[in-house]
Amino acid sequence: MRTRVRGWRWKRNPLRRRCDVVEAWTALIVAVLLCVGAPLVGTAVGWRAYEQGHATQVAQRAERHQVAAVLAEDAPAAAPATQGGKQPLYPAKVRWSEPGKGTLSTIAEVPAGSRSGDRVPVWLDSRDRGVAPPPTDGAVWQHALTAGVWAAGGMAGTVLLARAVTRRVAERHRMAEWEAEWARTGPEWGRRTA
Repeated sequence: MRTRVRGWRWKRNPLRRRCDVVEAWTALIVAVLLCVGAPLVGTAVGWRAYEQGHATQVAQRAERHQVAAVLAEDAPAAAPATQGGKQPLYPAKVRWSEPGKGTLSTIAEVPAGSRSGDRVPVWLDSRDRGVAPPPTDGAVWQHALTAGVWAAGGMAGTVLLARAVTRRVAERHRMAEWEAEWARTGPEWGRRTA
C-alpha cells in the first residue's frame, strides 16, 4: 500500500534534500506568479495599450474630418470570396465641394464595386488628402484586450519555462545527492549478511 505524505518538502525529515526545498519554494513562487502576477501584467499592459489607442483616436478625430464625396471613376469589381463578408477597399479618385474652396479632388479608399457618380463618405486630413478613418471605440478596446492577453500569456509562458528549467536542475542535484549518499552507505549494506 502506498501512502502519500503531503508537504513533505516543507517538513524536516532525513529524506529531504536542499534541492527539494528549492523546488518547493519554486512551486509556490510559480503559483503566485501565475495566479496574481500574470493577470496584473496583462491588465497593466492592456490598460496602457488602451490609453495609447484612445490618445491616437482622439488626435486623429481632431485632425481628420469626413466629407460626402462623389466618385469620379469606377472602383474595381468586388472580389468573389471575401473574409468576413466585407468588401475590400480600393483607391479611386473622388470629388467634393467646400464653401470658399470650390471643387476639390483626391484619391481615397472606396468600397469595391462602387461606380462613378456614387456618393461615398471620405475621411480627409488637414491638407484634404484621403486618409483612413480614425479607429473606433471597438477597435481601441480590441487592441487593448489583445495586448493584455498576449502580455499575460507571455508572462505565464516565461514563468512555466523557468519552472521547467528549475525543476530539471533540481532533479539533477537530487540525483547527484542521492548518488553521493548511496556511495557512502552502499558499501555498508554489502558487508552485512543474514
